[in-house]
Amino acid sequence: MRSKLFVPGARPELFDKALASAADALSFDLEDSVPEAGKQAARAAIASFLARADVLASNKLLIVRTNATDSPHFAADLAAMAVPGVWLLNIPKIESAAQVREVATALEQAEAANGVAQPIGLLINIETPRGLRHAAELAAAHPRVAGLQLGLGDLFAPNGIARDPANVQATLFAVKMAAAEAGVFACDGAWPDVADAEGFTVEATMAQKLGFIGKSCIHPRQVALANTLFSVPEALVAEARRILAAAKQADAQGRGAFLFEGRMVDLPFLRRAEAIVAGAGHA
Repeated sequence: MRSKLFVPGARPELFDKALASAADALSFDLEDSVPEAGKQAARAAIASFLARADVLASNKLLIVRTNATDSPHFAADLAAMAVPGVWLLNIPKIESAAQVREVATALEQAEAANGVAQPIGLLINIETPRGLRHAAELAAAHPRVAGLQLGLGDLFAPNGIARDPANVQATLFAVKMAAAEAGVFACDGAWPDVADAEGFTVEATMAQKLGFIGKSCIHPRQVALANTLFSVPEALVAEARRILAAAKQADAQGRGAFLFEGRMVDLPFLRRAEAIVAGAGHA
């Protein structure tokens, strides 16, 4: 999921354009982009779109961001969006493991009511100080948690934190370590200035170097940047495959660590090579 394109739930005229984009994933939003009076209509529009045969047959990863769990809209969001074809529900403002487990239980019930055979995962937003402090617990709270997503706007702006490289780097690192502890992925949040490709690239490059799988995009013009920055270079994939071949030979000779093209390779580097090859297979 190199690129995750934000699709406002209140703008159904944009749905087909998003489907035609190069984004790996589409994230339909029911939260901030939808006014209070438009929540029901947005749910209906998204549900209708997700039920279309061509959408279900597409290669897009389909995600829906619900309203917060303490919102009067959350139960209706869950009932309407726990449908076949949805890969993840993106849950905002989560701050405790208990909340995650409550969402997972409610989601299971909604799936049963809607006849969903393939369980839907959870993408947990890290966008409050408490959520960041408990990020590792949130990531490990339930098997349905597939990943953590960083929300820098909500995390920084209300708390007077400048969105400069040092602060972003520190926060990205904390979220990645929390995700790594739980064995789930980390996805970067959105860059708010559509016209600032350089700013997008700076943040996305930091995230890519820290092992994030991709970045959220608020406009199709950001998608190409994300796809390029988070694509694994062919040379790196080829090297990883050579490492795995060398590891197989070393294992046959009873060696754990071994020299590969002048460098020592042991288990951590072997696991990295396996991850690179696996990621390339899903690109």
